Amino acid sequence: MVAAQSLQEAPDVLVVPTMADVPRDDHGTPRLEGAVDVMLVPLEAESGGTQLVALAFSTVARLVDAMGEGQSWVAIPTRKLEEALQGSGAQAVLLDPQPSEGTEGPESG
Repeated sequence: MVAAQSLQEAPDVLVVPTMADVPRDDHGTPRLEGAVDVMLVPLEAESGGTQLVALAFSTVARLVDAMGEGQSWVAIPTRKLEEALQGSGAQAVLLDPQPSEGTEGPESG
């Protein structure tokens, strides 16, 4: 898997959008019990065709700006992101994207 933008300069924890809401504790922190379907989007690859890309945000505020307040999410340590995405179908990670109008719908992974 490759990072569409370098994750070396990313914060220690990334916010990753999910396909379904995740249970939260009394403070609003997501509680994970098992697997979560992350949001993947098809993007045009430089070599032609499309590739599935996982979205990741450096802050919750950036996720909300790009995807809205209703978007469910989980926080994942940056160093564990690639491991967490294994088996999802993600071929790359896009950090802090700003989706444009007309972007195709997400796929679960």
